[in-house]
Amino acid sequence: MTTDNTPSPSEETLSEETRSEGTQPEAAPSDTPRAKGRVTTEARIETASSWSKVWLIPLVALGVGLWMIYLELSQQGPLVTIEFHSAEGLEAGKTKLKARNVDIGLVKTITLAPGSEGVLVKARMTAEAAPLLTEDAAIWVVTPKISLSGVTGLSTLFSGAYIEVSPGKSNHTATKFRGLDEPPLTPMGAPGLHLTLGSNDEFAFSEGDPIIYKGLTVGKFENVYFNYQERQVYYNAFIEAPYHQLITENTRFWNASGIKVELGTEGLSMQTGNLQTLLTNGVTFGVPEGLPLGKQITDRVFFHIHHDQEAALAMDYDKEQSFMLMMSESVRGLVAGAPVEYRGLVVGRVIAINPKTDKPQELMNAEYRIPVLISIKPGLVGLTDDEQGLKKLGQQIDSWIHLGLKARLETGNLLTGRQFVDLQHYPELAVDELTQYQGLRVIPAISGEISQLAQKVDALLDKLHAFPLEALASDTRDMLQTADTTLLGIQKTLSGVDSLLANVSNEGLISQINQTLVSIEELSRSFKGGSSSHEELRRAIRQFEETMGQLQPLLQQLNSQPNSLIFSEGEAGEPQPKAALRKGGRNE
Repeated sequence: MTTDNTPSPSEETLSEETRSEGTQPEAAPSDTPRAKGRVTTEARIETASSWSKVWLIPLVALGVGLWMIYLELSQQGPLVTIEFHSAEGLEAGKTKLKARNVDIGLVKTITLAPGSEGVLVKARMTAEAAPLLTEDAAIWVVTPKISLSGVTGLSTLFSGAYIEVSPGKSNHTATKFRGLDEPPLTPMGAPGLHLTLGSNDEFAFSEGDPIIYKGLTVGKFENVYFNYQERQVYYNAFIEAPYHQLITENTRFWNASGIKVELGTEGLSMQTGNLQTLLTNGVTFGVPEGLPLGKQITDRVFFHIHHDQEAALAMDYDKEQSFMLMMSESVRGLVAGAPVEYRGLVVGRVIAINPKTDKPQELMNAEYRIPVLISIKPGLVGLTDDEQGLKKLGQQIDSWIHLGLKARLETGNLLTGRQFVDLQHYPELAVDELTQYQGLRVIPAISGEISQLAQKVDALLDKLHAFPLEALASDTRDMLQTADTTLLGIQKTLSGVDSLLANVSNEGLISQINQTLVSIEELSRSFKGGSSSHEELRRAIRQFEETMGQLQPLLQQLNSQPNSLIFSEGEAGEPQPKAALRKGGRNE
């Protein structure tokens, strides 16, 4: 008998299910009919694994966290420390750092600086901002600000204050900075030209005041510095590109603040810069007419700010010679810097009035004359601007003094009372002797026109005071009384004339005159053309003309021979007496 070892379908199914569950199947009872006569197979035993798919979730979360940390660290820039005087408007964790309106960092902490002299702000920068942190970078807090130059920082009214970073030109970076109290007027690295301006005048400029050129704002004053040793104010200014190309070695700067009003021969003139210079101060610049533009300025240089355009555009000369004036009249209105003119042309300026000397004189002395120190430039009088020109100027002034050169004070402006020194020739006041004062040549001085006019007025008042006004008033009173009497007589005479005219009117004289005029009119009418009287008159005139024509030969004969009516025409010559004929030996 053959035994079939092929498992039945039910057993095969059971074996697979048993293996899938990983348990050992129970042994079938031996006494069962099916188990009899069958060979059994031993089951495979496998160990269960401890790994589960659930562990993938925390692993993925850990990887994402590590990646975010790496990404944050890779994009994170350096930690910088900024020192400010105050932390007003700043808040840790909220205040941002910006460059060109792009976020480049965030404030982390704000603490007091050592010694409580300020605050230390620590900020974490982005990696892209690292190249901007140069050692000369400018950092300041942006807040709303309103000034005459304009309104800035309005966006911070809604977003809050932020810290602005402006990189410099240095190639070295830094992590510690000193914050600015005010934002710089000129951005770091802006194209243009930095200049230093200065002036001795008593006008002052402030940060942000404009620099204009033909009405256009081309630059600004950046900051003000006062030199205590020199007692002079210096200004750092910036000219924006491309206007910085206008600055050359012959450029002059002058004050353009406010309004300048001048009353000249052509009328009233007014000069001003632009609207901004009316509210604040400002300067402008240009090149004097007749001078070449010169070489363009590319580095920081110093320029002097002149008082006005006239002083700025005047030709500059280095050489000048000092002279002294001894004034016996008041010098009120004369100030240092006032012009010295010769026949209306400026040839110098006033240096000092009553300068101090080693041997001061008594000012209250009636004979004290006030010294006025002036200077004359040879270049302004047509001489060369050198030592030879100075020598010729001194010789010329000496010769002119001998010929009557005099100095006097004249009023240049009636409104302000400012005076200037006028040099003129007065040949009738020539002098032979030259004098000096404190080693300087003295130019003789005389009273000015105003002083001379005042002297003439005083003399006139003296004459009026000495005039016998009381006697004149008495005579005038008598004359007025006589005139009054005369007028009364005239009035009586006119009253008589009026009475006479009234009588004439009453007696009918006027009617008689009217009748006479009517008769004359009728007579003239009778002699009009075509009337009988007119024809008779014409006939009489013709007869008179004919008679005169007949008498004309007789009149001509009488004119040539007045005796023709007495002697006949045959006798020739003048009649001779008979006695005379007998004496001559002639007989009748």
